[in-house]
Amino acid sequence: MLIEAPARTDWSEKAPVYLAGAAASSVAISIVASEVLLGLALVALLATGRKLRWPPITLPVVLWMVWTLVSLAASGHVRAGLPQVRTFYWFLMLLVVYSAVRTLREIRAVALGWTAAAAISAVWGLEQYVRKYLAAPDDFDRAYANDRITGFTGHWMIFSGLLMIALMMIGAILLFSKERKWFGWLLGAGALVSVALLLTLTRSMWAGAAAGGIWLLWNRKKWFVIAMPVLAAIVLLVNPSHVRKRAMDVIHPPPDHLNSAAHRSALRRTGWEMIKAHPLVGVGPEQVGPRFMDYLPADLPHPFPVAWYKEHLHNIYFHYAAERGVPALLALLWFLGRALVDFFNASRRVPDHSEARWVLHGAIAVIIAMMVSGWGEVNLHGQVLALFLSVLACGYVAAEQRANS
Repeated sequence: MLIEAPARTDWSEKAPVYLAGAAASSVAISIVASEVLLGLALVALLATGRKLRWPPITLPVVLWMVWTLVSLAASGHVRAGLPQVRTFYWFLMLLVVYSAVRTLREIRAVALGWTAAAAISAVWGLEQYVRKYLAAPDDFDRAYANDRITGFTGHWMIFSGLLMIALMMIGAILLFSKERKWFGWLLGAGALVSVALLLTLTRSMWAGAAAGGIWLLWNRKKWFVIAMPVLAAIVLLVNPSHVRKRAMDVIHPPPDHLNSAAHRSALRRTGWEMIKAHPLVGVGPEQVGPRFMDYLPADLPHPFPVAWYKEHLHNIYFHYAAERGVPALLALLWFLGRALVDFFNASRRVPDHSEARWVLHGAIAVIIAMMVSGWGEVNLHGQVLALFLSVLACGYVAAEQRANS
């Protein structure tokens, strides 16, 4: 039986936990606040003499960073690529949360913080939608496609990525936790997050959420999976904000200048040309956009349609291999695969009554969601990366407690 450690009473012991939890929770509300809190949490850990703990995925993370620097040095555009080096700061979230958070009770508190922040951001996103709808011209569909809700973030892709992760953890708690105290509140927050995620019209995040949701439902009660297509059918019938049209465009694409599938295909093909030309170090961090036209296959549109974004490849697998080389992609796959295998193995050993179960299944669902949505979007950066890393850190805390119980 898993026994949680008693609650800490000394402020010096609590400070790193509070600050780490606040850093992880606030990422959906304010990137600046999260950055500051993350730095303060690290300072608190060092000041209290708490031992810094390195999770099992540290090696592939370090290799990812090292190869990014190698690619940057080889690119000849060091200054232009520095923004990617600055994103290394977010990897402190993995170290800080794993070092500060030590019990399932603390993980639950962090998860409730994620939920509250996501729900608040979702409410703000819904308010944005109402304002956009009331102020829209006659063709609301076209206007909204280019100016969607963003919550407290700067872009709807970031917003939807955060909502997707939060929704997976909310679902995990509702399905696997034995603690029912927060059930009604979580159900309401999950509904708000789900509606906001739908209204972002981000199909890659829809696919990721569906894949992660299938994992959760299958492991709770296999027949629950039947609810997925039923729910999807209901959503398409209700058709909020032309969701049905957005979904059906995958089967019946619109004209070429609006065809998202053709756009993504063109990006992947161009990325493949970059990979073939620079398999070891890629074209360099932040160089995919500037060098895109140098590798555009001859049979694709010239000039490239203005409406087709090309600063990144909308695919983490092609983009990072093209930008930083195949070794960087292998480090990324090692990082994701190692965490997935570790949590899967730990979840197989967890008894049904253990609260570690929802943490592990939630972390697995998040990884699946990120890997599936990563086929249609470069989602491992900034605020989404920070929240993702905090989930992984909590997953390793739960796995470690189970191993020591």
